[in-house]
Amino acid sequence: MIILLKPIFFFLCFFFYTPFSVSSTPPTEISALKSFKSSIKPSSIPPYSCIGSWVFSSDPCSNPKTIHFLCGLTCDDSNRVVSITLDSVGYSGTLTPLVSQLSQLVVLDLGQNSFYGTIPPSISSLSLLQTISFRFNSFSGSIPSSIGQLKSLQDLDFSGNSLSGQLPNTLFLLSRLTRLDLSFNKFSGQLPKLPLNLLELAIKGNSLSGLITKFSFTGLTQLETVELSSNSFSGVLQSWFFQLPSLQQINLSNNSLTGVEIWKPSQGYNELVAVDLGFNKIEGYLSVNFTNYPVLASLSLRYNRLRGPIPLEYCKKSSLRRLFLDGNYLSGSPPAGFFTSGGKYSTLSGSLGDNCLQGCPRKSQLCLPTQKPMSMCKQIYGGKKPRKF
Repeated sequence: MIILLKPIFFFLCFFFYTPFSVSSTPPTEISALKSFKSSIKPSSIPPYSCIGSWVFSSDPCSNPKTIHFLCGLTCDDSNRVVSITLDSVGYSGTLTPLVSQLSQLVVLDLGQNSFYGTIPPSISSLSLLQTISFRFNSFSGSIPSSIGQLKSLQDLDFSGNSLSGQLPNTLFLLSRLTRLDLSFNKFSGQLPKLPLNLLELAIKGNSLSGLITKFSFTGLTQLETVELSSNSFSGVLQSWFFQLPSLQQINLSNNSLTGVEIWKPSQGYNELVAVDLGFNKIEGYLSVNFTNYPVLASLSLRYNRLRGPIPLEYCKKSSLRRLFLDGNYLSGSPPAGFFTSGGKYSTLSGSLGDNCLQGCPRKSQLCLPTQKPMSMCKQIYGGKKPRKF
């Protein structure tokens, strides 16, 4: 009996303690990773790079890693691929549709490489994706409308590509999205309705146009940052925009806005820190209501078509540290408190230059560049010399 047990005992020891050379990553995922690598031009894969270490003689999720699969992907405890995060070495190629076979993928980051072609609609089946970053590549075509199926997505960054067409209305369906960056592409048309939980919105450097409507922003109670500069938005920026309850930073410079309505903030609507509306076509008088935002520190309305005096309240605004009003048709004498030596406003930076102001001290940096010729100012003010107020 004892003699019979010995072989069984040693067999069991061998079974439990001898490593097997079988694959631990599911075959469908290995197939997807192989397709991922084969879609990249070999000449763009340096031997020292992450993709250069993807050698399929070893299992992608095996441990310990020695010379293969050193970086670029992460697996969970169940040997499923949960993250692809590439190094920025200039990989050039397309994104394989078979990436959809990585069904447990949470992060897909191809940023700062040279991927091109269209974004495969198949990525919309990756229901666990929380982060997609294709920033600064060369992807083209439109955003697949099926992207609205990614219910777990929190961070979407397609900035710095050549994507075009209209923004899909299905963006609104991304209910967990907190950060959206589509800057520096070729998108056109109007803003669609935006996801309700956004904290950061950046779509600067595109060709978006039309009015900025309340429809797009309704319900965005957590929105803190809006970056929509260098587009073609037009019309009047209405007062509801400044009443978004969590709004802190606004950049709508380099558009074609013709007016801005701003009221005194309602109770609780007081977190606005920085506003940039420079290089638009905003007409009318400089509103005093900007000064009613208690923590406003930076305001730019440079190179618009504003006229009339600078309200004294701007001089009394102790939180204000940057004020750019240059390139307008402001008239009268600027508040003397701006130039009080050693006063609480002596730290104010910016410019009041290139206006129709009188008595702006030439020695002050705030008064640079020099004011417009009086002949130009008279044309704007109906042939009369602007009033000193």
